[in-house]
Amino acid sequence: MLTQLIRIGLVLGMCLSFALPAGAQESPLRRLNTGDDSRGWNAVGRLNIGGRSFCTGALIAPNLVLTAAHCLFDRTTGARIDPSEIEFLAGWRNDRAEAYRGVRRAVAHPQYVYGGGDKLARVAYDLALLELDQPIRLSSVRPFETDPRPERGDEVGIVSYAKDRSEAPSLQEVCHVLEKEPELLILSCSVDFGSSGAPIFSVRDGIARVVAVVSSKAELSGQPVALGTSLLGPLETLRATLEAESNPFQTARPGQRVLETGAGTSAKFLRP
Repeated sequence: MLTQLIRIGLVLGMCLSFALPAGAQESPLRRLNTGDDSRGWNAVGRLNIGGRSFCTGALIAPNLVLTAAHCLFDRTTGARIDPSEIEFLAGWRNDRAEAYRGVRRAVAHPQYVYGGGDKLARVAYDLALLELDQPIRLSSVRPFETDPRPERGDEVGIVSYAKDRSEAPSLQEVCHVLEKEPELLILSCSVDFGSSGAPIFSVRDGIARVVAVVSSKAELSGQPVALGTSLLGPLETLRATLEAESNPFQTARPGQRVLETGAGTSAKFLRP
């Protein structure tokens, strides 16, 4: 089981090797400094949170931003951050954005629990939707489509902000899915603090679709990896939760599956 594999690699330090497809190579991060560089990627933006931290988010509808659930919590106190303290800067690049929006509502996956419990289990539900105070309807900022999770060995890409590169997004065109479970992916993508919530893309027929978001960075046998939350299942639950909050007479029905991960992990997790 994947979660057991992670534990063995991190707790006992065994030599794990993830075989990439023959001839596969990871591309380096490329900073998107200009309008030409950023064309097609402006629906990825920086989320400024309470003037204290930032995450990455992606527009998936004119008024909806997808990000990681843990971005909605104060890392010191564990308290939920008021949505009014969150701002989405679409296509933020060199001190300007294509669009600036506040957040009207924010919902985390109902099975996500911040702090305590099993960290791997939390990754499986580390997903949130933010409803903007006004939709973004600009030809330069087109919401991304979403897609079911990729398979092991598939080629994916990522656009993210992070420490030391917070003023412009960076694109890694090629990284890979190393391992997967239904809601959890291990990826070779380069992430760091601030990359939480960054969209993982699968490109098909020339169209980039979001298949997962970055939850954490981790190490396997000394090698850096990214842990991602798959959209299959959790995103449907999130949409139902948001709809239920809009309509008090409707009840969301989140999925009942709980990721079985056992007890007492010593895995080294770092939330980017």
